[in-house]
Amino acid sequence: MSERDNVPQGAVSWLDLWTSDVEGSRSFYSELFGWEAWEPSAEFGGYWMFARAGQPVAGGMGDMGDTPADNTWKIYVACDDINVSVAAAEALGAQVFAPVAQVGDLGIQAVLADATGATMGLWQPLSFKGFSTTDEHGAPCWFELYARDYHAAVNFHTSVFGLAANVMMDTDEFRYSTLMVGEHEVAGVFDASSRLGEGERSHWVVYWQVDDVSAATQRVAQLGGSVIDGPADSPYGSIATVADPSGAVFKLRQAPSN
Repeated sequence: MSERDNVPQGAVSWLDLWTSDVEGSRSFYSELFGWEAWEPSAEFGGYWMFARAGQPVAGGMGDMGDTPADNTWKIYVACDDINVSVAAAEALGAQVFAPVAQVGDLGIQAVLADATGATMGLWQPLSFKGFSTTDEHGAPCWFELYARDYHAAVNFHTSVFGLAANVMMDTDEFRYSTLMVGEHEVAGVFDASSRLGEGERSHWVVYWQVDDVSAATQRVAQLGGSVIDGPADSPYGSIATVADPSGAVFKLRQAPSN
């Protein structure tokens, strides 16, 4: 288990689900991970938080007016100065979907597509810093960018957020770098140019830690979700790719035994 009080710039600080089935999603994730779905906030347009062990772990939102939800998980990256980060992102070709705006006394956010087209949020915290627990059942444990343009993606995140890139492998068959804050890995960038379908955009994938990946995968199916791949063993644990009943894709990971 890892607990954190502060989130450094460039690390993922928050996650939320944009779902076409609010009540179904609130029930599905509560049943799957043992979360509690807090009541939606009228002040913030029906946005709600999921809590794990009494602490916020992720957020959720339904359709936004005439804009239907796309059933995806979105990451938010911490920023020290969000205006500086947005300007740097735009200079590298990012498209801003939601401009910089303060969210009550919680923080300041913006939503954009990075230089490769992957949607992400930026978050400058005020009173709310994001989730605090990682690498425990029902908590996030990894974040991975499936990039159509791998080199542009690495350059974007190192340039905008001041991260370092650690190249894990660089061959025509497999390219992967981890993004680093000091000695700590905060996310991965995968060259998915040969994996993404025609018209499929770069996108972020969220990994959730579970105690038993086989049991969790079976539970996904029992709750009306779908199993896309796995579970399969890897050097980083047993991993499965699944989707909730509305089609939002995510991964489950059981840490390797010591």
